[in-house]
Amino acid sequence: MASIKDLKKDINNVLGDIIEGVYVVDAANGKNNSKEGAAIIDNAIEIFDELIVEVNKGKVENKKAHFKSVRKDLETKATKLVDDLNELT
Repeated sequence: MASIKDLKKDINNVLGDIIEGVYVVDAANGKNNSKEGAAIIDNAIEIFDELIVEVNKGKVENKKAHFKSVRKDLETKATKLVDDLNELT
């Protein structure tokens, strides 16, 4: 299993890339700070906060299963954000 440090990096990198993608799409469309883009960014930040809290939980019964569920949650929520990002174009 990957380390907690790697999981935190994955969360940061995935959500950071999505936020960067919003800026790229907005710039390409000539719309700086669009409402739709801001909503995606806000949602990504909320998801980041939620997932980091889950990773940092001290007392869990089965750590391996817990971290696997956090990774699955990241995948599901990131996919939704990417779908929203694709609708911006």
